[in-house]
Amino acid sequence: MGAGVRCGLDVQIERGFSAWKGRRLGVLTHAAAVSGELEPILAAMSRFSLDLRVVFTPEHGLDGAAQDMQAVREPDGAGPSRVSLYGADLASLHPTAGALDEIDLLVVDLQDVGSRYYTYAVSMRYCMQACARAGAAVHVLDRPNPIDGLHMEGPLLQADLRSFVGGFEVPVRHGLTLAELARLACLEGVDVELSWTRAEGWERRMHFEQTGLSWVLPSPNMPSPATALVYPGACLVEGTTLSEGRGTTRPFELVGAPWLDGPALATELARRDLPGVRFRPADFTPTFHKHAGRSCHGVQVHVCDRDTFTPFACGVQLLHAARLQSPEDFAWRAEPYEFVCDPPAIDRLYGSARLRELLDAGREPRELAAGWRREVETFAEKRRPILLYA
Repeated sequence: MGAGVRCGLDVQIERGFSAWKGRRLGVLTHAAAVSGELEPILAAMSRFSLDLRVVFTPEHGLDGAAQDMQAVREPDGAGPSRVSLYGADLASLHPTAGALDEIDLLVVDLQDVGSRYYTYAVSMRYCMQACARAGAAVHVLDRPNPIDGLHMEGPLLQADLRSFVGGFEVPVRHGLTLAELARLACLEGVDVELSWTRAEGWERRMHFEQTGLSWVLPSPNMPSPATALVYPGACLVEGTTLSEGRGTTRPFELVGAPWLDGPALATELARRDLPGVRFRPADFTPTFHKHAGRSCHGVQVHVCDRDTFTPFACGVQLLHAARLQSPEDFAWRAEPYEFVCDPPAIDRLYGSARLRELLDAGREPRELAAGWRREVETFAEKRRPILLYA
């Protein structure tokens, strides 16, 4: 059990799920939805003999084993039916019209990582919209934001660029929990009956390591809270032809490509004097994904002060430095990204075309930072009514 921190599931287990007795339930969940004693939510619900009719699973599947952009087909078997919300096309990301017919309450228990691009919150939003149409209520079992609930960074999502990697008009690092994001969805117009169970003992200043809870991989390339901390910036690499370290044991901490000069890149990034971080030249060979089987040269991102580290600015500066070093080889991702080619992946990740246009024009990325700060200040006021933790 966590040192004073109990996730929403722990609280409901202690209550014996008493408020849900006699209700027809669905659940949106995955392997990381465990109690402080590491009991999976489905096991706990079965132990209390709840009437669970259907299990919805997000990207990576119920077991969390499928790689990114890999279609998931949940197996049929005894017990509640299973419905994958990550198939082979855009339509598969949404519950079908009849999928909610047998329930009157959908329980959501997912481990988010605090970044706008992470798709679990968007799957929750799509389910909330479907529940609104079906007349079902939604209850979120809340969990800590693993990279804290204080710091916010990056631009707001441009409204016309909403997608599976950006379903909320929030900064890239948003500082919210999943239940707070659900409250934001209602504020933004999702008309559903919403309730939640808070994570008891969690404070906004806490990083995951301070909660005492055990980290369970929410997706195959999120092996630790340290990965989650660099992810708000390092995920931008997915919008390029650089490797973000998938296929290694340090995804998102390693960034490189066959054509880069790692020592020169590390020297250039050190010169930029970014707070709370150091860069070490690194060579790696991905076993799968981009540049699989090829030797890549680049850097490993080492966070030395997580309270001053600015992961989004770090990611932007890393892209700029890599492009500056090898402009003839650097390219933006052109292949489909979450089933979509246009707008480009980098625009949907960043939240607008501004980063791509600025780097293509050879300008300095620091020009964008003042705009991020203004947008974060605006969002900080907008989010006040939805906060569940002081």
